Amino acid sequence: MIHCLPCMTPGIGRLLALLCLVVGAWLGSLPAHAADILLTAAEDGPGVQSFVQALRELRPRDQVRFQSLAELPTPDRLAKDTRLIVLDLPSLDWRLQAPQGPQTLVLRISRLQARQHLGDNLPPHLSLLWSDPPLERQLRLTRILLPQIKRVGVLYDGHSEFLLNELRHAAHPLGLEVVSQRWENIHDSRPLQALLNNSDVLLGFDDPGLYNPKTAKNLLLSSYSRQLALIGPNAGFVRAGSLASTYSDQSDWLAILDELLDQSPATWPRTYYPSRFKVSSNPQVARSLGIEQINDASVATLLAEGERRP
Repeated sequence: MIHCLPCMTPGIGRLLALLCLVVGAWLGSLPAHAADILLTAAEDGPGVQSFVQALRELRPRDQVRFQSLAELPTPDRLAKDTRLIVLDLPSLDWRLQAPQGPQTLVLRISRLQARQHLGDNLPPHLSLLWSDPPLERQLRLTRILLPQIKRVGVLYDGHSEFLLNELRHAAHPLGLEVVSQRWENIHDSRPLQALLNNSDVLLGFDDPGLYNPKTAKNLLLSSYSRQLALIGPNAGFVRAGSLASTYSDQSDWLAILDELLDQSPATWPRTYYPSRFKVSSNPQVARSLGIEQINDASVATLLAEGERRP
């Protein structure tokens, strides 16, 4: 006699089916494999470690690690699927040793620094995340805070001259005229005084040759003696005495990196201005210029809404 195996009871069958669905859904929610995210810089200081740890907490499923340049081989010896993030200029120069190697995010590099290190050529394996605020955003900030102004004065030197055409292009739709003045010798105040005579506001390029601790006092006292505001060039200069600037802080950069690391490196943008940003203003300077109290968060929201509109 042939004996058939006993059938499973309906209750056990349903339980196993449910268990399969739950396990399958859980497995489907996991990435195919954890990404290897490698950050590098010439030095491993507290700021770098804090940033790496914050990114590690943001992406617990990935392997997020830091190695100093001294510990790394040449870029072409790294695994191609490594998500490589360089944090300073020495690490960028190291990455430029070889065109082979993983796609690379260059974090917080200014337009001037990129031009000095790369010229007009952007290697296809690099994605540059700009540290300086976009000129159009700075102009729109100027228009919001000072709606009556017409002429935007800009100092430039041989390093920042290439930004002038872009600035003029961004100013035209806003009804603004760019008045530019070359300033090669920071010990000669005549170019600065000539510019202030013909401007309604001063807009600063993120050019450390012009905007630095040695020039700050002259720039700020000269502009405010004429009741002219200085916009930018960065949040640090706002603390020194400029009226306002847009900027992106560590939380913004971490959120941006989190978004990019979710994408395939092949789709990373060649250059990228952070879409997440804040506004910093100097209340004391605003009062001295007769400007109503600036709500930084509201102004940042207004700017962001304008950028989202086509």
